[in-house]
Amino acid sequence: MNLENTLAVASAGMTAQAIRLRVVAENLANAESTGDQPGAEPYRRKLVIFRNELDRALGVERVEVARYATDPSPFELRYEPGHPAANDKGYVAYPNVEPLVELVDMREAQRSYEANLGVSTVARDLLQRTIDLLR
Repeated sequence: MNLENTLAVASAGMTAQAIRLRVVAENLANAESTGDQPGAEPYRRKLVIFRNELDRALGVERVEVARYATDPSPFELRYEPGHPAANDKGYVAYPNVEPLVELVDMREAQRSYEANLGVSTVARDLLQRTIDLLR
């Protein structure tokens, strides 16, 4: 694999992890977002699904976002009869977002992003050294 391919793979990884970080941030921002009327569904946790895609021009596999999905796990029900979104039994459905899980996902995405950035930095430095040698 040449350095151009290395930069392309690292760049694709950084892009994928940046998207993942945005989705995690959206999940955290909506962790307490209930419905606006009785019995309405609250915010549902979003997920990012990745896939490897062959870049035929470079001859390498790059990661990219395959699709966005929603977490099918059940909502948390809390007894709050005075809440505007409470159902006829007084329960309010809260999002299926677990802040601790989101923080772990955020940390993992951050570390993956940083690893790809490190690869990109090393490849760029090697290219610069090669250019310096050719002068």
